[in-house]
Amino acid sequence: MVTKLALLGAGRIGKVHARAIAEDKRAKLVAVVDAVAEAAQAIADSAGCRVSSIEEIEADRDIDAVIICTPTNTHADLIERFAKAGKAIFCEKPIDLDVDRARSCLETVRNSGARVMLGFNRRFDPHFLAVRQAIDEGRIGKVEMVTITSRDPGPPPSEYIKVSGGIFRDMTIHDFDMARFLLGEEIVSVMAAGAVLVDPKIGELGDYDSASLILTTASGRQCVISNSRRASYGYDQRIEVHGSLGSVSAENQRPVSIEVANKDGYTRPPLHDFFMTRYTAAYAAEISAFIDSLESGTAPSPSAEDGLIALQLADAALRAAKQGSAVKI
Repeated sequence: MVTKLALLGAGRIGKVHARAIAEDKRAKLVAVVDAVAEAAQAIADSAGCRVSSIEEIEADRDIDAVIICTPTNTHADLIERFAKAGKAIFCEKPIDLDVDRARSCLETVRNSGARVMLGFNRRFDPHFLAVRQAIDEGRIGKVEMVTITSRDPGPPPSEYIKVSGGIFRDMTIHDFDMARFLLGEEIVSVMAAGAVLVDPKIGELGDYDSASLILTTASGRQCVISNSRRASYGYDQRIEVHGSLGSVSAENQRPVSIEVANKDGYTRPPLHDFFMTRYTAAYAAEISAFIDSLESGTAPSPSAEDGLIALQLADAALRAAKQGSAVKI
């Protein structure tokens, strides 16, 4: 059987997922919808599918699942709508920017029995997965400390900042999920400090562009996160996990991994400069994992519950940064 999918949203991330579906022989993109007709038609022409509407996709019993890549403020409504329609759902993070709205959405999902997967793509990055595998194999002993460095090459435009929900809900939310993924325990305390060091306009909009966080579990395991909206040297994505028997780390990735040595010293090419190129393999792997869950009937992961927990941590971080003290979860 071939899993039939519909794509909601034909923007840049929608295009990435459309390519991933095209590369998986077990799945077929049969419909696409977007408020911008030209964007939807471009994907339809490339994938050989039809341009449709939300209502048509909702009513089409031949469509097994939907991929939601629409703006954040539509996610919860669309998840509920297609859960009630009996479709499996893959949705980009977050469920919503409001925790209470996310909770009510999850209640609808539970009542419908729908299978929902959240788009925390970094869990599927081959380098980060190898870190997790080293932990699972016991090669570094018991996890004690995790260090996550996540810095963008440059800040997004002000128009995006206004609707992003802020750095903790937009950017750090990926790191919250990765922290849980690697710590192996739930986080019970969040400390955070935020600053405006990159762009004064971001501060005028009530957001931070630089942040440092310490997350702690009940057993005392810690995760330190460093975020910045500016890294002049490229897209900075590093992880280190320290354990009782050693440590394991994932270094930054480059489009070309070479090193030149001469009289001027050792030089290497620049890092990736965009998340779409840095995480190309991860995006493909997460769609493959979603299709795996549909074929096997198993619960998809990361789940909607994972999305809610990451959002709760983001809210806690914002409170911690504002009040200057740790927030209990």
